[in-house]
Amino acid sequence: MTYPLGIAKAELDTPALCLDLDVMEANITAVVGTCRRHGVGWRPHAKGHKVAAIARAELTAGALGVTCAKLAEAEVMAAGGVRDILIANLIVGPQKLRRLAELARRADPIVCIDHLDQARPLSRAMAEAGLRVRVIIEVDIGLARVGVAPGEPALALARELKSLPGLQLVGIMGYEGHLLTVPECEGKADKIAQALETLAATRRELEAADIACPIVSCAGTGSYLHSVRQPGITEIQAGGAIFMDAYYRHKCQVPELDFALTVVATVVSRPAPQRAIIDAGRKTMHGDFQSPQVVGRDDVRIVRLSAEHGELELDPSAQNLKIGDRLELVPGYADLTTVLHDQFYCFRGGRLIDIWPIEARGKLT
Repeated sequence: MTYPLGIAKAELDTPALCLDLDVMEANITAVVGTCRRHGVGWRPHAKGHKVAAIARAELTAGALGVTCAKLAEAEVMAAGGVRDILIANLIVGPQKLRRLAELARRADPIVCIDHLDQARPLSRAMAEAGLRVRVIIEVDIGLARVGVAPGEPALALARELKSLPGLQLVGIMGYEGHLLTVPECEGKADKIAQALETLAATRRELEAADIACPIVSCAGTGSYLHSVRQPGITEIQAGGAIFMDAYYRHKCQVPELDFALTVVATVVSRPAPQRAIIDAGRKTMHGDFQSPQVVGRDDVRIVRLSAEHGELELDPSAQNLKIGDRLELVPGYADLTTVLHDQFYCFRGGRLIDIWPIEARGKLT
């Protein structure tokens, strides 16, 4: 929906996905500062925002490139003027290899590899196109999702990659995603350090074999405050930090950064004194990992989301809430909230200054 610039959030129809640009930019500045203090680069993931303008803002602030989850996202970023793009996924199939070759003509992508059966077709496609593409080995450091085993298996793969035309091996990456929600009191920092030492040790094995490994990439938002401290890490991918959300704050125990992304909703029913219903459910915001939270109201809690309804539990102090009242909510998980919407309504000082289409929404290939 189109609105005149300058209106307040209260004038939006609901539900609406709102982005406070001042808060987002402060979060970007904070992450860049943390990385610089520890001598680590930042290649933030774009899978949560999917907007080239946000990627450009990150680059202007000091990011060295961006990370994408899919080739189609990378194509959107390249079309928006971003050149240095890590595709933190495995590119398989002739259609994708043709598209990757086209992408490599206008940007400088890095592609993940964890098996020679991905690398050989990629090598042939790049060589036939007269191109060379950067590749990075994904190492499984405990998540048990994708990735070659650390140590000798990674070294063996690296030796093979070095011999393939059309490929330039530039490093390794790993993701300590299985440790994001470990409580600090149960040794989160130590467990992350152990996982990332596995990655650093693999780098040392490559370098001892005279295989250069300039990039050692890792870290999501839920772990970045620990990951930047680990010896041997050269860059982090934490991207959700620019928005923050209830999951990162409460489940991952990220204490700094403010909430830039919110959903404005309207109370549409008051079926009982202690219960209210809003017009925002699962098709508006993600709440499976962590329940969304109501901004500025400890006495109002979201207790259930159905497709198009959100059920609120009200303390006595909140039972004067009326049909038609507005509430602002922090999504439970921002990455899976953004993809439910077509645009960000962008605010500064409480006033609408722009509307940004979410360009890479639905770009899954």
